[in-house]
Amino acid sequence: MTQLKTGLTRLVLIPSDGGRFEVSVNGKQIYSKLQSGRFPEYSEIEKYLK
Repeated sequence: MTQLKTGLTRLVLIPSDGGRFEVSVNGKQIYSKLQSGRFPEYSEIEKYLK
């Protein structure tokens, strides 16, 4: 988050259940913990934020 603080205009956290952790950028899902079985590395998310 500290790397993005100047470019980030909105962050929404949506509570869920069942071990779900999904990341979407501009309405498009870019990562799913349910599909991968693990939390993402920052580099996997970073490439979509530029």
